[in-house]
Amino acid sequence: MRLLRSIWSGAGQHVVRCTRLQSIGVTNSYRMGQLPRVCQYSTTSTNGEDGELTPVERIRNIGISAHIDSGKTTLTERILFYTGKIKAMHEVKGKDNVGATMDSMELERQRGITIQSAATYLSWKDTNINIIDTPGHVDFTIEVERALRVLDGAVLVLCAVGGVQSQTFTVNRQMQRYRVPCLAFINKLDRGNANPTRVMNQLRAKLKHNAAFVQIPIGLEKETKGLIDLIEKRAVYFDGDYGETVRYDTIPDHLQEEVDSRRKELIECVSNADDELGELFLEEVEPTTEQLKAGIRRSTLKRAFTPVFVGTALKNKGVQPLLDGVLDYLPNPSEVDNFALDENEDKTQMSPLRDESHPFVSLAFKLEAGRFGQLTYIRVYQGRLSKGEYIHNTRTGKRVKVSRLVRMHADKMEDVEDVYAGDICALFGIDCASGDTFVSQPKLQLSMESIHIPEPVISLAIKPEKNTDLEKFSKGIHRFTREDPTFTIKFDDDSKESIVSGMGELHLEIYAQRMKNEYACPVITGKPKVAFRETLTEPVAFDYLHKKQTGGHGQYGRVTGIMEPIGADCYTKLEFEDETMGTNVPKQYIPSIEKGFREACEKGPMIGQRMTGVVIRVQDGMHHLVDSSDLAFRLAAMGAYKEAMQAAKLQLLEPIMTVEVTAPDEFQAVVMGSINKRSGIILGTGGGDGYFTVDAEVSNGIILGMGEGNIP
Repeated sequence: MRLLRSIWSGAGQHVVRCTRLQSIGVTNSYRMGQLPRVCQYSTTSTNGEDGELTPVERIRNIGISAHIDSGKTTLTERILFYTGKIKAMHEVKGKDNVGATMDSMELERQRGITIQSAATYLSWKDTNINIIDTPGHVDFTIEVERALRVLDGAVLVLCAVGGVQSQTFTVNRQMQRYRVPCLAFINKLDRGNANPTRVMNQLRAKLKHNAAFVQIPIGLEKETKGLIDLIEKRAVYFDGDYGETVRYDTIPDHLQEEVDSRRKELIECVSNADDELGELFLEEVEPTTEQLKAGIRRSTLKRAFTPVFVGTALKNKGVQPLLDGVLDYLPNPSEVDNFALDENEDKTQMSPLRDESHPFVSLAFKLEAGRFGQLTYIRVYQGRLSKGEYIHNTRTGKRVKVSRLVRMHADKMEDVEDVYAGDICALFGIDCASGDTFVSQPKLQLSMESIHIPEPVISLAIKPEKNTDLEKFSKGIHRFTREDPTFTIKFDDDSKESIVSGMGELHLEIYAQRMKNEYACPVITGKPKVAFRETLTEPVAFDYLHKKQTGGHGQYGRVTGIMEPIGADCYTKLEFEDETMGTNVPKQYIPSIEKGFREACEKGPMIGQRMTGVVIRVQDGMHHLVDSSDLAFRLAAMGAYKEAMQAAKLQLLEPIMTVEVTAPDEFQAVVMGSINKRSGIILGTGGGDGYFTVDAEVSNGIILGMGEGNIP
């Protein structure tokens, strides 16, 4: 069961992802998710070039996701260029010191990685496409999570050399969670040892996709000349200085046999997922081009098939056909079923009609502190919203005025007057939290499905270098914690230190650098600490009476029950069950009892870490007609916890990382020795083309610091 991820880079390429629960001696791992950080998103263009409202059939909301260094940002840069959104292309870490358009943060350009998700809007063949370029590093997975929650489709980018890598599993699982249809794009065909066939096999074997090529390359590595469209049965070449001219030609004779074989394989894979094509296949009738495209679209929309495109974004090959594939095979907003929950937990389907026939409903999926105040990114699921109108937050009940509506292009913005169902936009001056639902009618008590947010896995102490910078430090921390739900801070009463927690070492390091760059507040950080947990190994009963008399109304509450460990699958959960019967414990006090237990479980008796993997069953108790109160029962629950811990048998839990190391063959002995030295358990090895791969399990605490290249 995959649960936790982390990535690091050292000499060669080293990738780590913690994915499973595992026990080593008396120390067990526990579930921890991973996610990314602050992002910028674009909005849909609501109007076409003629000024008329864009029909929903001509809108696509897609994300570009992949493992780190697979070429996502480079691919997005080419897409922007070919669609006329930008005048010139720049590289992620280019010599002109400009950097890619979507990497607008200075740290992104310095490091050559994507930290924030960035979004843009563009037009291709009269269709509006909103694209979100997401980070590939596991520490910023929250960016991918938030993007996929509100998108209708995605492009999964795979490196032709690296293939399916650790973060690819994370992205694939996120797509499954939100049921996002996707295309696969095998990038970097120009690199040495590029092998798209091997990547295809990994896509099938490791990710369990029913996938097939819709294109095959004409040559590999330095001999990459173009590609062959298996559906249209023609060769495609990219002429001009920047590959801007697409030229079609006949298929080279030496590839004709492979084309026939791959096309038959494509038809067979689609036939297995689509009934209409399956009937033709059984009748041994070859489908027409239109029938094959329609079958691919139907099966892709229901996530039963993944069409695989090929190309090399850096060398300007294969990008335009990929854009055609986005239009042909990914859904428009009306082809995706979106539901909201009402106050009775019943599902209400959202209407994709781009008009005012249904009330406005939207989801706030990201917050960002901009130059003009807080920027709130929303996806509109139903109805219309115009500038100057009032909307209601269903969580808080507050009514707010929409003073400004904008759509984003990386770090730039454009004002719009109104937005409709299927659009993504940003609002200014709206006080809310990530995951809030906004509606136009106050009586419409609806809530969209929330965004999955994992728990942090790494913590460290932090403080400003100068005491005079405390105000700047406070402002920065407040902003960062609002923007990023995976970045948290708390004050440790024992050490008298501020402790920040995040998804990895890089995650916390980036925030420390941003504090210096954006707030002129250099900080001092301590050594990273692993987020341990505590749990029970055996059930323990409790029976506690809280009784206090101080004159007048006193305090009286008694709770009895049992605390039990739950399975390893639920090591991060703390469950509470009310099993009381009768009137010994009035039902109005049950929430206070639960609150008391949850507060007490924040600090375990072993090392002061949170108690998890436990179910608390309250079975009986007693109350007093005069002296019982919410406070009395909350204190009774806290007392019952402390009393039970004195007799409990406890166990410490620690994350166990599933480590995947890829490096040149000559370093195999060094890497294997490093893993053994860290008490790691080697699960398997593989390799090819001069590289080897080792899969192992290592304690998270032991593996800290390996991201700095400390391999021995």
